[in-house]
Amino acid sequence: MKSEKEKMLAGEKYDPTDKVLANERTRTRLLLLELNNSREDDPENRMRILKDLIPNSGPNLWLQPPFYCDYGSNMLIGERVFFNFNCVVLDVMQVRIGSRTKFGPNVQIYTATHPIDHEERASGLEFAKSIYIGEDVWVGGSAVICPGVTIGDRTIIGAGSVVTRDIPSDVFAAGNPCRVVKQLAS
Repeated sequence: MKSEKEKMLAGEKYDPTDKVLANERTRTRLLLLELNNSREDDPENRMRILKDLIPNSGPNLWLQPPFYCDYGSNMLIGERVFFNFNCVVLDVMQVRIGSRTKFGPNVQIYTATHPIDHEERASGLEFAKSIYIGEDVWVGGSAVICPGVTIGDRTIIGAGSVVTRDIPSDVFAAGNPCRVVKQLAS
């Protein structure tokens, strides 16, 4: 029989109140508290915390506190990725972010979702869909990236956009729902 964590990572319905998952989230919250209270003039301490929080990150990851996530361990981040102030990543499933990608302030990345049927939703079970964000992407401030979305390489997502479906490479996309506005030179 699968554990609740195995179900979660497989995109199946799982119980988020499971003790193992709750303990992992508590560990993450404690690391976030430490990160979000870390000093700008102590980069070695901040990098130590980031390595514990997001072990699958490339070199030169920069998270401008405050930052929030569910687990940290479900993020795979390339090199030289930047998150501005107040970003949230609900990494219930894998969030893959390519190298040199930049996120404006208040960007929200959600893999977590809930059943549409109200009776199923009332059961407390939830599930998730992974997110892929390519290399050299720029996500403008206060954008929301919804579960299951892929954003292609070198794409720009306009500030305040709500990305509900896949966006190809080499485009500028914006709006709610986010849609391609123009092709960019590749």
